[in-house]
Amino acid sequence: MTVQVIVLNGGSSAGKTGIARCLQAVLPGPWLAFSIDGLVDALPAALREGGEGISFAGDGGVEVGAGFRELEAAWMAGVAATARAGARLVVDDVFLGGAESQARWRTTLDGLEVLWVGVRCDGAVAAGREIARGDRTGGMAAGQAEAAHRGVVYDLEVDTTRTESLVCAHTIAARVTGRAV
Repeated sequence: MTVQVIVLNGGSSAGKTGIARCLQAVLPGPWLAFSIDGLVDALPAALREGGEGISFAGDGGVEVGAGFRELEAAWMAGVAATARAGARLVVDDVFLGGAESQARWRTTLDGLEVLWVGVRCDGAVAAGREIARGDRTGGMAAGQAEAAHRGVVYDLEVDTTRTESLVCAHTIAARVTGRAV
């Protein structure tokens, strides 16, 4: 079967978004990119301030409430529907719940051909990127560097600690197409 969805999972500032952009450039045909950051940005302000939504603690911890989970499930279903309608997708997510998060995606993407990709990055390197970005709560990158991968099963893993996004994208694209890209 032909891969319909590439799911990139890794901690904050691991390089998932850069890889997704590079994949769009190197894979044959159009690929749409969906990001958990896009979902968070789309939330009403009241749900970005904790409670039923999502909150970011001063130490980098992330807490999600029932309201966020409900909207996340709807977003995931929409992403899957887009793939079922014929679009090829790259999904950029952080599995805060490790294997539990992957299980939710597996259920939602059931029947689709999915390539599960772990995007790893040394916590200290990711923390440096987090500071340079300036749009993240300090501590998220270090806290998520390993936690996002707990119990998750991948078809392929890449490491951005010392490898550029484009090189990682070529590795992933080769797996998708069956040839060097």
